[in-house]
Amino acid sequence: MALDTTHSRIVTCESMTLGHPDKLCDQISDALLDAHLVRDPYTRCGIEAAASGNEVWVFGQVASADPLGTQEIETIARRVIRDVGYRSAEEGIDPETCSVRVTIDPQSRDIAQGVVKANGALGASDQGIVYGYATDETPEGLPLPLVLARRLTAALTTARTGKSIPWLKPDGKAQVSVRYVDGTSPVVTAFVLSAQHAADVDIEEVRAVLTGLAFKELGAYANAETVAHVNPTGRFVTGGPLADSGLTGRKVIADTYGGVAHHGGGAFSGKDGTKVDRSAAYAARQAALTLVREGLARRAEVSLAYAIGVEEPVAIGVESFGTGTQSDERLARTVSERFDFRPAAMIERLDLRTPRFERTARDGHFGIEGLPWEEVVDARGYLVKIQTNTTCRGLKSRKVAHHG
Repeated sequence: MALDTTHSRIVTCESMTLGHPDKLCDQISDALLDAHLVRDPYTRCGIEAAASGNEVWVFGQVASADPLGTQEIETIARRVIRDVGYRSAEEGIDPETCSVRVTIDPQSRDIAQGVVKANGALGASDQGIVYGYATDETPEGLPLPLVLARRLTAALTTARTGKSIPWLKPDGKAQVSVRYVDGTSPVVTAFVLSAQHAADVDIEEVRAVLTGLAFKELGAYANAETVAHVNPTGRFVTGGPLADSGLTGRKVIADTYGGVAHHGGGAFSGKDGTKVDRSAAYAARQAALTLVREGLARRAEVSLAYAIGVEEPVAIGVESFGTGTQSDERLARTVSERFDFRPAAMIERLDLRTPRFERTARDGHFGIEGLPWEEVVDARGYLVKIQTNTTCRGLKSRKVAHHG
């Protein structure tokens, strides 16, 4: 009997809707960052939010020439809750009646002296390791299971806000498992879709409607053997912070590469560009995307390590998973020669003083057209822009004055 020499593996990724309690907190944190940057583009902040029941707590540190007041912070938090779609405490949280507690302190002087140096340079705000990843398997440059999971949660939001499924509520999650054979021929083996719904809808109607929606979104990647788990526990009426507490930064894997690549542990939301957790993670993504878009690797992971108060990263690495056209050491040299990973340079190149971060907490940090770190820099000094609705090779270019 002949041996089966094929190699099969299953990769699973997940995504959350806007009303998931952790993502709600991410959006509050980034909305407050944006509001601070409007007032003072040089604001340095690390703002967290927590939510439980009908209460939100906003806390953290801010250094700004014109910081937001307590009432302004409360108003923004309520606006985000309202925008997400919550309307009552029984549904999850009430934007009009919920308690909003604010505890914001100045940034520590000990940290500030390492970030803003006497010569005006910026040092890393903390020690840490960040990773950026890209792959050529999707136009977004992201793992297919993550793209598909995002597609499911986006479809839930569209159906809810457009009222095509009127009984949907804001909370929900999706998970997609994809089998690869010899690294190709991806097929969805199973998916999980959990969506909050109105109390007066029958669970079998929920399952039937959402199963149809899911298979439509998964398209040709799903087949008759794909296993569907739709609201597997049954009734999902109570959602949001009433059902489960939320916290900024608790969905870092779903926010990045779905567990396919490494993660250094630092979250993004609520942090300004001086925080390398965010700025360097974005820059590492841009560098990895550059390697893939230029055909130097089919998959690439760029790692950066920092010491607090030090401008230059203490280590730069590349892992191409055996797909590189050059050695990983040579690819790392290419990255270090082309990109400036000092905090001030990353802030300038990626335009991190411009308020745009609530969008990232809603739509995603990577694979979203129009974000500066989703534009790769080629050797000639051109930005090459992702076209997410085309094939991976469908790219546009424009000249820029400088590159990293």
